Amino acid sequence: MKDILEDIDRWQIESDQPIATATVVKTWGSAPRKAGAKLALTTNGRFCGSVSGGCVEGAVIEVGQTVLASGKPQLLNYGVADETAWEVGLACGGSIEVFVEMLDTAVYQFTHELITQEKAGVTVTIIRGPEEMVGRKLSIARSGEQIGSLGADLDVAAAQIVKTANQSQKVQLAPEVEAFVDVYRPAPTLVIVGGVHIAIALAKMARTIGYHTIVVDPRRAFGSGERFPHADHLLTLWPQKAFAQIDLTPDTAVALLTHDPKIDDPALKILLDSPVFYIGALGSRKTQAKRVGRLQAMGFSAAKIGRIQAPIGLDIGAYNPEEIALSILAEIVRTRRRNFI
Repeated sequence: MKDILEDIDRWQIESDQPIATATVVKTWGSAPRKAGAKLALTTNGRFCGSVSGGCVEGAVIEVGQTVLASGKPQLLNYGVADETAWEVGLACGGSIEVFVEMLDTAVYQFTHELITQEKAGVTVTIIRGPEEMVGRKLSIARSGEQIGSLGADLDVAAAQIVKTANQSQKVQLAPEVEAFVDVYRPAPTLVIVGGVHIAIALAKMARTIGYHTIVVDPRRAFGSGERFPHADHLLTLWPQKAFAQIDLTPDTAVALLTHDPKIDDPALKILLDSPVFYIGALGSRKTQAKRVGRLQAMGFSAAKIGRIQAPIGLDIGAYNPEEIALSILAEIVRTRRRNFI
């Protein structure tokens, strides 16, 4: 959705023409875009976004004009087993399911705020079911605010599903009702504990791929602005105080790089009970074994201790600080993608 916000906002300012959106709700095989990819279009031929990287755009836009004229949503299917596959460009294999509908301006404004303010939330849309229900929407922010309704009973069912939804997907809400759960996640955050040499390269790389970066180190010489001009935030505090100022969410990764128990252990006491998606700790296997012993003595279970990735980073034969940083970031990205996409 983020990639089409600017265009939709401009269209709404420039004219009062109706807008339709097309959303990928399921793919199979080699379809190039994933569930949640979107395209928007207007009656005067403007469009933005993509549902297939070019393969089926023409066909979807044609249907979109029909939806703009009638106001009635449509669920489209294209695939290799379909005789239209060659016509729409999927001859290379794969299938795609796309839901085309009128833009719901109230829900759009709600989700627009979620996305632009880096807040988490979901929008649930009925895509198959009784005709009068198709197209109904319910948007829920992680903080609890919501707008729209699918119907009383379905709202309850949807609320249960979205509690565990971590990726955009099609779901069965009721025996004859299918819905698409569109998940909005804020940009991920990487917290780096320890302003060591590896951290300098790691913060740079993480910011390049869209991570919000925070460096924590109580030692001012290590966590200085001169060393980290590219970090979003520097906290020259001990972990207990620093983490009190950081929102530790399922979109947060933490890399502990000091291998100093005075700094790392207090951080781990907080992190192991938090919802962060990644915890990595620098150090050899011997260092990790000692760390495990200390955490066991603190009362942490094997399952919680097992959340720690140590030795940190993927085994790519990294040698210098930049290569080690690359291995750490690769492990973080792999963990996030496996969990959320």
